[in-house]
Amino acid sequence: MWKAAPALLLLGAAPGAQPVALDLIESDALPAKLSDFHFFKGAAPNAGVAPYALNTPLFSDYAEKDRYLYLPPGTRAKFSGNGLPDFPVGAALIKTFRYGATKVETRVLLHRGSAWVALPYVWQGNDAVLKRAGTRVAVTTPGKTLDYAVPNVNQCKECHALNGVLTPIGPKARNLARGMLGNNATGVRLPTWDDTAAPVGARARAYLDVNCGHCHNPKGAASNSGLSLTWETSATTAIGIGKTPVAAGRGSGGFLYDIDPGHPERSIMIYRMATTEPGVAMPELGRAMVHKEGVNLVSDWIADMNHKSNQ
Repeated sequence: MWKAAPALLLLGAAPGAQPVALDLIESDALPAKLSDFHFFKGAAPNAGVAPYALNTPLFSDYAEKDRYLYLPPGTRAKFSGNGLPDFPVGAALIKTFRYGATKVETRVLLHRGSAWVALPYVWQGNDAVLKRAGTRVAVTTPGKTLDYAVPNVNQCKECHALNGVLTPIGPKARNLARGMLGNNATGVRLPTWDDTAAPVGARARAYLDVNCGHCHNPKGAASNSGLSLTWETSATTAIGIGKTPVAAGRGSGGFLYDIDPGHPERSIMIYRMATTEPGVAMPELGRAMVHKEGVNLVSDWIADMNHKSNQ
């Protein structure tokens, strides 16, 4: 059980402090510009808006991400267990995707009443504008040129849906970077996926939990696959070890098992992670590039695997 120690991430601004446009968060409004919310004052976050970091983040074509949480004045996020906290109505999760100093998009999740709403904003100059239908942005930075895809609101729902209800993914207690919950927080922690001092199996499972588990779980969009890649999953077959796919076809690459122990080169999981071919690539959304380091990590885990350990 997590003990929620006093920490900036958990607490809203002091009562009476209200630079953020809380009325826009809680209403049905669709602000045309990100600046309408007043989450930031210049480059600095406003009162009640706190930066946070994750141990293992979602891969998004090597984009850097700046994450912030807004809690209304006098409120707090309540943690119970090592999953998502209970965010109060009026909370907002703000995530900016950038390459160096070049901001591409900012996605916001707004807690409105009993439901969350996802809105994508695309940067144009010094502000970002709402693009509910999504768009594509040509990104050229030193060493990178790509056709960056900003998701539409329905695609946001695909990844964020649990039992059909839009739900935040990233800020689970187990995946918050150390210090985010204060020194007294105890419980399960996901390892940093690229920390070579941690066991390869734990790092691979953390990577799959964050990058795949939001869909591949009993309540997610890919529940019919029978593949569950969340950190909590313990059954080896559910993780994919020795598991045959529910639906074969070109997505299998002609291989028999999602994970063929000891053989990443024969594992459907690696085949799909290592391609960008539409209809085959996994994850389906959120990337147009192969995360080579992630493929190598999961491959190392499978290569080291036997039937009794490293699972």
